[in-house]
Amino acid sequence: MSEDRIYMDATPGQTGQAEEPSLEQMFAELDAILAAMDSRETTLEQAFALYETGMKKIRQCNDKLDLVEKKMLVISQNGALEPFGE
Repeated sequence: MSEDRIYMDATPGQTGQAEEPSLEQMFAELDAILAAMDSRETTLEQAFALYETGMKKIRQCNDKLDLVEKKMLVISQNGALEPFGE
């Protein structure tokens, strides 16, 4: 499997900007990366590139999950929905 199958979709109507992927999309991309790394046809160089891409995706997932957790803490503490960081 080549890396060109792992990408972010652009939102229709937006010019030059990629839509921020959802957690589900990022998890699906991580699954695809793992499947590619498991393939016997993947070269060592490709595996290293896939590993690097996967680590970047994991960091993005962690950042997004941290933001969600912080929002949940704000909701839990106040009992009302308030935007985080304001």
